[in-house]
Amino acid sequence: MEDHPDSASVPVRDLKIEANAVAFINSSPEAFCNTTDAALLGQVLNDYDQSSSDFYRWEVHYSQEEIAFLIRDKSGIDFGRILDLVPVERGESGRLVKLKIIGSKKTLTVGKELEIRRWLSSSHLYSSAFVVEKQQVHQGVPGSFKLRGAGWGHGVGLCQIGAAVMASKAYTHRDILKHYFIVARIHKRYE
Repeated sequence: MEDHPDSASVPVRDLKIEANAVAFINSSPEAFCNTTDAALLGQVLNDYDQSSSDFYRWEVHYSQEEIAFLIRDKSGIDFGRILDLVPVERGESGRLVKLKIIGSKKTLTVGKELEIRRWLSSSHLYSSAFVVEKQQVHQGVPGSFKLRGAGWGHGVGLCQIGAAVMASKAYTHRDILKHYFIVARIHKRYE
């Protein structure tokens, strides 16, 4: 059974465990956030965000030259050829909070989720919940990398798309808030 955190009926699996995170990211389980309903997305997302349809699962491909340049440009560090990107630690939502970059000239562990996203994209990765596939490896040097990822953002709060899907299925605002903020208490603060 595939467990995932954005479903009405399936329990959450510990995504800090690498094998669980990889299985989750490489799957496309039923979830409130997993929708392609263009009308609903048009109500929730601004025009810029609607330029992509890869909200739930996404892929980014880099040649060796692209990723080496990108990391050097964003970090200010010359790693040489990028030999590997190794997950060191994941947070509760499966997002990488530590990633080891192994280069032919330097190896370094990046220890912040936002830095990981910034170093691995010309703008920013949708999220740091991703797995790395080295491709066309020749004498230990990958010719390219594929990053396959899950979701958008930091993974620490309410999914706007998921909340909209829940509302379209007649969940109340209280149901939606309790789904995303499980231990929160809702209090009326005004009359």
